[in-house]
Parts: sequence; structure tokens; C-alpha cells
Amino acid sequence: MTESGAQSGPTALRIILGAHLRRMREAAGFSRSDAGWEIRSSESKVSRMELGRVGFKERDVDDLLSFYGLDDAEERARLLALAREANNPGWWHRYGDVLPSWFHSYLDLEAAAFMIRTYELQFVPGLLQTEEYIRATVQLGRGVIPADEVDRRVALRVRRQSVLTRPEPVRLWAVVDESALRRPIGGEKALVLQIEHLIAMTELPNVTLQVLPFTVSCNSGSAGAYSILRFAEQDLPDIVYIEHLTSALYLDKIEDLDQYTETMEALCIAAPRPNKTRDFLSGILKTMGASPRSFAVPAAESQVSSTPAH
Repeated sequence: MTESGAQSGPTALRIILGAHLRRMREAAGFSRSDAGWEIRSSESKVSRMELGRVGFKERDVDDLLSFYGLDDAEERARLLALAREANNPGWWHRYGDVLPSWFHSYLDLEAAAFMIRTYELQFVPGLLQTEEYIRATVQLGRGVIPADEVDRRVALRVRRQSVLTRPEPVRLWAVVDESALRRPIGGEKALVLQIEHLIAMTELPNVTLQVLPFTVSCNSGSAGAYSILRFAEQDLPDIVYIEHLTSALYLDKIEDLDQYTETMEALCIAAPRPNKTRDFLSGILKTMGASPRSFAVPAAESQVSSTPAH
């Protein structure tokens, strides 16, 4: 768990510990080469450790803390405990058979974020999808998938959604292109249920949803779908996440963050205000012959479970 109270996986914890070790090394006046020699390794290994890109051996961390002159027993114990925790797999490791390796880091960071801003062109954002909609999307373009694999993929995505209803939930701000809400993924009935669910989710105080209608021309939408993750911990930089079919990009350079943040701001300005979203979604339901109903707001969890939703 990070200082903000968010549940964190190994990626976030490695970044936090790595940044702490880097500051200690710099304060002690040692180079990465010096540190690498101390732990019988290389400068590049120390660099990867400080960036949180590799796991930590507890012995290496202990040796570095001594080398950097840490004599506070309580602080040493805390950092060694962090090293051990950073090596533990996240709850999603049990889904490794249906989870791409390049997506592991995103799940870690999603769980640690305090705010996620996302723009979607083709699909409803994953954190806002119904089980029916998820079941349809996981089978798109994949041919025939065994039923048990589909069930596991659905369970994984449903379990992810707990970040919105945990005691200290993530703040989600989503801008969704109208085309994603008109595309009958899973059939018209599934789409109706999905839009009803979106109306319910707008009742959550930590969820903001805007729809970019066909009638609005916005060049910023040409950037494609992406998300910006922001963290309360100063050691975790903002990250732009862009997903491709077989891989993903994680951007944290200031120039990239500035450009994507500016584009996101333009999308939010171009789209109708969030207080217009419910009416817009209800209008879509009416065009589909469905009458808007009263919807139950998802209940907050008393704690974040470590087991799948079903």
C-alpha cells in the first residue's frame, strides 16, 4: 500500500523504492558505478533498480543501505520490508495465462493511481464496462475462445473495477466518443445495459464522464485512445499509457506528458459539460427504443478483496 492508501503492485513499489535509493546514493556522493561495485553488479543494474525496472534482492538493498550510511534501524526495516513487498506478485498474477506480460505494469500503476484521465474512441472505458459488454469485447477478433478462458478474462476486468469503489477510490475522468456508445458490441440489449450502467456510474462522486458527440469537431481526438495516470506519491511520475494490439507504451517524459495533457484538456473543453452527460445517455437510450430507468449506484467496498469478483 502506498502512502496515499492506494493498493499498489510491485511496479509502483519498485519505482518508489528505487527513487529512494537514488536519493540516498546522490546524498552520499556515490556514483552508480560505485554502488554497482558494492553489490557485485554493474552500473546498468543499479540504474534499472533506481528506475524500478527490475526486482530487488533484499541482500542488495541491505548492502546499499549500509554503503549509503543509513544507521536508522527503523528506516532500514521499513525499506527492507518495502523491498520484500515489491517482489510479491500482484493479485492479477493468477490470471497470468490470459494476461499479456506488457499489461502487468499497467495493472500495478492503475491500482496505485489516485486519478486516471482517459479518452476512448472505440470502446467504453474498461473500468466502466458491464460484464455483458466485457464478455463481448474479449472475444472480438479472437475467433473461438474456450468458455473458461472467457470467464477468466471477464473476472479479471471486473476485479479491476474495484479501484472505483474501494475505501479510497481512484478518481476517474473519462471522455468517450459518441461512436463508442453507438456501436452495438454484444448486441443491442448489451449496449442498452451498458449505457444504463454508465448513467449509474455518473452518480459516483469520484467518476466524471463526458461524451464527445458527432456534432463536435475536435482535432485533439485524432491522437487516438490513451490514458494519463497521476499518483499521490512524489516518486511516481505521471504516466501516459497507450495500448496497442500486442504491446503498450508508457510515457513519462515531461514533453510527452505536457502534450497529452494539453490534448486531454482540449477534449474536455470540446465535449459538453459533465452535468449534461446523463441527459445525453438517456437520449441515446430513447433512440434505441429503451426508456431511461432508475439505476443502482455501485456500493463502495468495505475493503479491497484479493479474490476475483466471481
